[in-house]
Amino acid sequence: MFHLGQYIPRPSVVHRLDPRVKILATLMLSMTILRADPAKAAVLSVFLVGGAWLSRLSWRDVATALRPLVFFFCFLFLLHLFFTDGRPLFAAFPVVTVEGLSRGLITTWQFMALVVCAALLTMTTTPSELISGIERLLRPLRAIRISSHDLAIMVSLALRFVPTLLLEFHRLREAQLSRGADFREGTVVERLRKVSSLASVLVIQTFQRADELVQAMEGRGYERGPRTYLRELKMGYADYTVMISTLVFVAALHALSI
Repeated sequence: MFHLGQYIPRPSVVHRLDPRVKILATLMLSMTILRADPAKAAVLSVFLVGGAWLSRLSWRDVATALRPLVFFFCFLFLLHLFFTDGRPLFAAFPVVTVEGLSRGLITTWQFMALVVCAALLTMTTTPSELISGIERLLRPLRAIRISSHDLAIMVSLALRFVPTLLLEFHRLREAQLSRGADFREGTVVERLRKVSSLASVLVIQTFQRADELVQAMEGRGYERGPRTYLRELKMGYADYTVMISTLVFVAALHALSI
């Protein structure tokens, strides 16, 4: 089961927070992660572990969200490790440099931390809450005649399509394996051809699912325009506390670097 982009119900403090707080906190942490050095990375890692613990999410939940991107993380690390100029790490193997190892580790950690941030947001926020939160945050765009609700719908659908596509790819791969296909045999070109055959089918099924989604929304009377909500968002004491704490944490990290 793929947990990236899926909501996991838990009786936690993070689940009960206002979605606007979680969205803004994710954005602030993401910007901090992209500018983190090794010292900041250690502090931010502890912060993310604490967020997962407060969300009552297990290590398996977080690892399941990262699993589909393991190949990308490994490729990114090796790319920096072998193609970064600097001091040789081993005299007998000068291609691997100290700077490449350092840069590969920090860059790979940054992408993993970004995925964990996004996973914590989607695992602790229902689709309806996510749409409401994004719509409230984008309401100032109404001044320039941009529909905040339409943008919120598009962002939410994009996030929710990630686990669907991963699950569909997994099913296609299992179906091919059951028919005797082996994606690990043959030359690199032959393996790429096998994977591209899966990708073409996945693209076709993606368009089919998008068409079904449009028909389902039209069948339920979805139209553009002003909307009402079953539950109006209201900030509470816990929301303000988390928001201020995150702001202080991010500001402190930037102050230390300055």
